[in-house]
Amino acid sequence: MNDMFNADNALQVIACIVASYLIGSFPTAYFVGKARNVNIFEVGSGNMGGTNVARAVGKGWAIFTGLVDVSKGVFAVWLARDVILPEQIGVATSISATSVVVGHNWSLFATVLTASIKEGKLRLIVRGGKGAATAFGAMMMIQPFQSLVAAAIGIAIISRTRYVSLGVLIGFAVANVWLILLIGTEFQKPILLVYAVALSAMLLLRHRGNVQRLLAGTERRLGEQVSS
Repeated sequence: MNDMFNADNALQVIACIVASYLIGSFPTAYFVGKARNVNIFEVGSGNMGGTNVARAVGKGWAIFTGLVDVSKGVFAVWLARDVILPEQIGVATSISATSVVVGHNWSLFATVLTASIKEGKLRLIVRGGKGAATAFGAMMMIQPFQSLVAAAIGIAIISRTRYVSLGVLIGFAVANVWLILLIGTEFQKPILLVYAVALSAMLLLRHRGNVQRLLAGTERRLGEQVSS
């Protein structure tokens, strides 16, 4: 980890962070909602993600949203490690995988696009999603087999309970623990521990409301419609 920042790679590291953040910031769900005359931030959970799109617009659009958001994670990691900083693959992968999820969760583009002026004052509300699909895309670039197994577990839980948040949290718990074990046994680079810890923190932070509702028995199930 001592080689993460130095005089030789500082600009490349910054480029990885900025590029990955901007890729993650692309507000897929917002544009999909707009195409259907729906403001995704004003319906359902107000979340910029596939689950809210499914409830507000439909499953077909939700699948499209999810695929694009997964692609953001894949593209950001590929760009960072294969183009911007190929001589330090571990560093590039860790910082890009983290930054692309940050971009999705706290999106610059969604924040600017939904800005308004009231009583002569600019009103900015930081907008974003919960990062699951984008994080999955990034994780696929790190450990594809383990990610697919974790995804299968998550999908099985969702199919059984219709609680998307529960499936997402358990699926990523499996993937993250697996990644940490691979790091500990030196099958993965130690720098990836930064991503594992950051991802855990972001997922718990963005899903804290879901956890509370799951415990209270008030969490919405997949398929429940919302009114605009």
